[in-house]
Amino acid sequence: MSASTIERARPHMTSLTTELIRAGAIRSREWTHVFGDVPRHLFVPRWFQQDQNERGITVWREHRGAATDDDLEAVYRDQTLVTALDPDTAERVDDTAWTGIPTSSSTLPSLMAGMLEDLTVKDGHRVLEVGTGTGYNAALLSARLGEHLVHSVDIDPDTIRDAREHLASAGFVPQVVAGDGTRGYPEGGTFDRIIATCSVPVVPAAWIEQSEPGTIIVADIALGIEGGLVRLKVDDRGRAAGRFTTTAGRFMAARSEAKKYPPRQGPERAPETGTLPSAVSAADIRAHYAFRLLLSVSLPEAELVYHLDDAGNTSLQIHGPDGSWARAALAGDHAWTITYGGDPGLWRQVEAAWLWWCKAGRPSHDTFTYTREADGRAYASYAPDGSRWNLPTVRA
Repeated sequence: MSASTIERARPHMTSLTTELIRAGAIRSREWTHVFGDVPRHLFVPRWFQQDQNERGITVWREHRGAATDDDLEAVYRDQTLVTALDPDTAERVDDTAWTGIPTSSSTLPSLMAGMLEDLTVKDGHRVLEVGTGTGYNAALLSARLGEHLVHSVDIDPDTIRDAREHLASAGFVPQVVAGDGTRGYPEGGTFDRIIATCSVPVVPAAWIEQSEPGTIIVADIALGIEGGLVRLKVDDRGRAAGRFTTTAGRFMAARSEAKKYPPRQGPERAPETGTLPSAVSAADIRAHYAFRLLLSVSLPEAELVYHLDDAGNTSLQIHGPDGSWARAALAGDHAWTITYGGDPGLWRQVEAAWLWWCKAGRPSHDTFTYTREADGRAYASYAPDGSRWNLPTVRA
């Protein structure tokens, strides 16, 4: 990339850094310098923005990182940039637009900054990044620690190839390899810090095995209905414990295949059974992230989806692992009535969680703790009253 492009980007780099400081995402002098010096546009030469085409179809519109001044400015906004689409679902609909499901992105800069601050790296720390993506995060870590201490792994060999090119264009050559990051760094070794830019259902055993006593892990734990970022410290017994962080954000799930996600499988849904009055509305659920996180640990095998009926009305629908479901409209005359199929007890558990949360004073998400025991058992806790929720054990 030419020096003239870097100079064109310099004011935008400064503007983004200032924005991240004001938002509280950057909290230290070291990361201020790093974000001000590492050019993001070198890592997103091609990205997609959601748009509607002339036929009213929702599409992903292609942009080039520095093709125009508008594109260059957009790269330095605090926004996530989709960089790849699932080839099995991607279909070209015009010269610059595709439909499809995103599989890779350049993360929201404020989220990246918050996670890097939460990682609390120090000079000399050896770091493992799971989920290389564009290479931008590895570049930031390299600028802070030195490229020889940064190790990054991604499931997609093509992503690794592109990331290496992006990193080289920015002047960095960290250790970047292809592999399943849930199995740790393929070439072995232990790390002082581990950061994951993909979500996992539980902290993988390999991450614990590649940790030292005192290693900090920052990762997104996916719990079905919701999930969140945790900051965990590994002890000398292989136990990782900590809290959900004040930095809030979610990532795409870790993949076991390079180009796509495996098809989702679930139980057959029960037929509609009836309606019931409700003590909690869908609007309440959507408005409160901390409550959705509580629902996730209370109903760890359930999932939350949006439902659109034939009249265009939107509802939230919770699916249970036995095929039961419950649906609540987001607005309208029936906002306090739920429609359900199968066991009505599914929604009663939602109501019980709502009453607990309100009685506890509606605690914020970062008051909840997360623990992964050395044997793989995991649970969430709320220390003020001793509440504890056991989570499914996933051998990852």
